[in-house]
Amino acid sequence: MSAPSVPPKVQSEVDAGFAKRPLGARLVGANTFWIALVLLALCIVFTIAAPGEFASVFTFQTLLIETSVLLVLSVGMTFVIVTSGIDLSVGSVLIFAGMIGAKTMEALSPGGDSTAAGWDVISVGLLAAVVAGTVWGLINGFLIAVAKIPPLIVTLGTMGAALGAAYLLNDGSDARSVPTELNQTLGYGAWFGVPNLVIVAVVITLIGAWLLHTTKFGRYTFAVGSNAEAARRSGIAVTAHLLKVYLLTGFLAGIAGFMSLAYYASTTISAHTTDNLNAIAATVMGGTSLFGGIGSVLGTVIGVFIPAVLKKGFNITGVQDFWQMIAVGGVLIAAVWFDQRRRRLRNSR
Repeated sequence: MSAPSVPPKVQSEVDAGFAKRPLGARLVGANTFWIALVLLALCIVFTIAAPGEFASVFTFQTLLIETSVLLVLSVGMTFVIVTSGIDLSVGSVLIFAGMIGAKTMEALSPGGDSTAAGWDVISVGLLAAVVAGTVWGLINGFLIAVAKIPPLIVTLGTMGAALGAAYLLNDGSDARSVPTELNQTLGYGAWFGVPNLVIVAVVITLIGAWLLHTTKFGRYTFAVGSNAEAARRSGIAVTAHLLKVYLLTGFLAGIAGFMSLAYYASTTISAHTTDNLNAIAATVMGGTSLFGGIGSVLGTVIGVFIPAVLKKGFNITGVQDFWQMIAVGGVLIAAVWFDQRRRRLRNSR
């Protein structure tokens, strides 16, 4: 079946209406514009408060490295939320994938010590981590798309199951036998001054943006989130598409798990228990609607950096971390309020 298309007459009217709007009006009306202003304002405030510390190459590099893993998770979350779904399991899947990668490299190393392992063992560990994450994505997708169980319930269940499985794999403790080569090259290595971890995150983000905004897969994602039944009647295989979206999210969680393993040289279970909520918060703060059908990867990037800038700025200026939690909560609530207000205005026309 050919891809469904918008009738030419309707499309021409939409294009004409959009073209009549001035560029400034279109820009100001975009969620991403306002979120970017919030991020810019935060950067200006902290630069004024601590000009010699916040506005530095070191701070900027640290921010990029610290947000790399969360950014990869949030790209996947953007696709899920655009379909009006949710995935509470990504943090646990990240931990499980990292554990599988670490245990695989241990198993392939003499004496179970993988610290001296080379890239042949590391490559197999990466493959194992990605497959592990993808399998959890497949489970989520099947239960949500095929079994028709609500995403909140499914991913709440798999969140606990994936975390429990990770604990079982290493008797409730972190795996710390990680190849030194992996830690030094991917975790702390750089290419022309740019950290390798950041390069990986940027490449994945660009691919995610291309996939969501320029391909048929992206158009179907928006269509399913806007109205699943209408998308189904127009010829879109909604069940298969949802399965692919959750599969993609699990795949990216697997990559994020291996990135974290490379950076920390450990599975660091306790450090990732709230990654699912952080990814959801970043995506929503970036302008992706919890009701589906609206969102952008660029907005998600900005949403990821808002809490990171707040945390870094508060640390530099000596403000307690508790204020960061309050500030992020306020921004998140404001983002959801703005989204609901926009929906009401659109529906009243």
